[in-house]
Amino acid sequence: MQPAGHQVSWDEFRAAFRAHYLSPSLIKLKQREFRALQQGNMSVLEYVQAFIRLSQYSPKDVNTDPRRAARLLGGFDPTLLTHLGCHYDSFTELVDVAIDMEQHLRQAHEDQQRKRLAKAQTEAQALGKIPVACEYPNAFPEELPGLPPDRDVEFRIDLVPGTSPVSKRPYRMAPDELKELKTQLQEQLDKGFIRPSSSPWGCLALFVEEKDQGGKRLCVNYRPLNAVTVKKKYPLPHIDILFDQLGEATVFSKIDLRFGYHQIKVREEDIPKTAFSTLYELYEYLVMSFGLTNAPAFFTYLMNSVFMNELYKFMVVFIDDILVYSKNEKEHEEHLRIVLSHLSEHKLYAKFSKCAFWLKKVAFLGHILSAKGVAVDPSKVEDVLNWKQPQTVTEIRSFLGLAGYYRRFIKDFSRISKPMTALTQKNVKFAWSPKCEEAFGTLKKLLTLAPVLAQPDITKPFDVYCDASGSGLGCVLMQEGRVIAYASSQLRKHEVNYPTHDLELLAVVYALKKWRHYLLGNTCHIYTDHKSLKYIFTQLELNMRQRRWLELIKDYDLEVHYHPGKANVVADALSRKAHCNFIEARPTMRVLCCEIGEIEMPTVLEAELYNLVLKPTIKDQIIAAQKQDKGMAHIRKGLDEKKRACFTLDDQGVLWFKKMLSGTKGHGAKEENSR
Repeated sequence: MQPAGHQVSWDEFRAAFRAHYLSPSLIKLKQREFRALQQGNMSVLEYVQAFIRLSQYSPKDVNTDPRRAARLLGGFDPTLLTHLGCHYDSFTELVDVAIDMEQHLRQAHEDQQRKRLAKAQTEAQALGKIPVACEYPNAFPEELPGLPPDRDVEFRIDLVPGTSPVSKRPYRMAPDELKELKTQLQEQLDKGFIRPSSSPWGCLALFVEEKDQGGKRLCVNYRPLNAVTVKKKYPLPHIDILFDQLGEATVFSKIDLRFGYHQIKVREEDIPKTAFSTLYELYEYLVMSFGLTNAPAFFTYLMNSVFMNELYKFMVVFIDDILVYSKNEKEHEEHLRIVLSHLSEHKLYAKFSKCAFWLKKVAFLGHILSAKGVAVDPSKVEDVLNWKQPQTVTEIRSFLGLAGYYRRFIKDFSRISKPMTALTQKNVKFAWSPKCEEAFGTLKKLLTLAPVLAQPDITKPFDVYCDASGSGLGCVLMQEGRVIAYASSQLRKHEVNYPTHDLELLAVVYALKKWRHYLLGNTCHIYTDHKSLKYIFTQLELNMRQRRWLELIKDYDLEVHYHPGKANVVADALSRKAHCNFIEARPTMRVLCCEIGEIEMPTVLEAELYNLVLKPTIKDQIIAAQKQDKGMAHIRKGLDEKKRACFTLDDQGVLWFKKMLSGTKGHGAKEENSR
């Protein structure tokens, strides 16, 4: 009890008021409400006002300015929080910065919306200027209008007999990912693409980054389901047949469908199998989803059924890409109208920004099509043509390792490469001569001519040899030991920092994207010198990059094989090529046995090749060693005296023991090839 006349302070009045009018249970309730406070859908100003009001019930939590700021900071929206930083000593400063940042983000969002609207208007205006295409604006919507209509083609998931449902626990997600997940789930619910599920199945939902738009796209890891799904075989357009039908075509148009997979419904009894689990709920797809193993097959079947009467007459379809070709503009107008009318009739929608009309020259399936005919896409062979002049013996050996592997396809290889081979010998000074330059240029040219760059046969499996060096990616597409195409790419700045495992996987993804038109729908064998990639499909812990790449890989029927780096002379050579012009191919046992057969060395086809040290050729090694070996000189002398009946000399002066080429103790070919 205070004496009469005592002046009551504000703190004393507030304490007395709360003690008289507020119960302890109410105060505890407000404290819990304060400690759980999050911005949620409130604006920054509304959140700060709620924070100040509730903090009065928990003064110990905010008894200093830094603690007050930290408590406020922890409740901000995750998107806003990523832009605010993580430490503020002043509560007032934090509030001011948060309000400014909120306005900035709101303005950026509005700008993005305006750009999207402007882009749609620009596309509409551009579409209006394109003959024939302007007559079908409904074929080029900004977004898919909703659930596709009932079609004769529905996506089916046939399981291996005896399969039991597989269900996985959802991934843990960061707060910003959870918010994005909720947004994208709602969008797909609104369109009717998904619905809540009670299925015993449940694959994992995850995000992959979209490079074009910089955002995140919701995907489902369907690996467990794909593993027990019966694979469908389906025909892809045969390139040779397509080119035969082109005839005198001079005008071309390309049409790319928008989210093609979402334009096919899933058969009702198979919908539960598409279920995926999230932290919110279990959902299932009513439309064909990305990542399902047979999705390309069913989409190709749909497109073939829609355009059955037009295929190979004036158009070709590859998955969701359409090529229309005509002899002249009058015919092209008619052909284009037929194609677009079919799309409109069957409610199939294209993405205008990825379409191109009335072209005189077009890149399609790795070839350049024009009025002049069909030409190989220059990007297929430019990596070899741009190989810089070797500056060291090591670089010469690298190039000869590439060229030497394909010596069976190059006439007079030994004669052509002789000036360069001479520089690789011991105690020979490196001096690049005009003869070396001529040999170098000739071999590069021959490497890019038939039969080295053979036409692919889509009825047979493909081999893809890929690898990554510290600064580049390189791949070679092969079939039955013959090269279809070379490809290489320099690493981008951010890719240079990737760990080795991710770089090797990046090389695989690069090859699959580069040769998608060959590999999709066909069996392909991927050879890599990074052993852990064999087990990438069974790993549970994957980073964001690996998740995104595996979403792409799932569409392919492939097997990953381990092959030691030094067993691959082409890959080893190109991984060290200057300026990152890197390409790779690995010799098979059959090729090696063919070369060894030239010198009558016994071979075992079932043996595994572990290590092949790069040399010009096995035979050339032994011949060079014979000429330098004193013991061989003694044998040659014995031949003249007819004292060495088991030894003979051929027309090139090469020493043979009976029917086998005679080796020396020091040339090392036996040791190197037995490893």
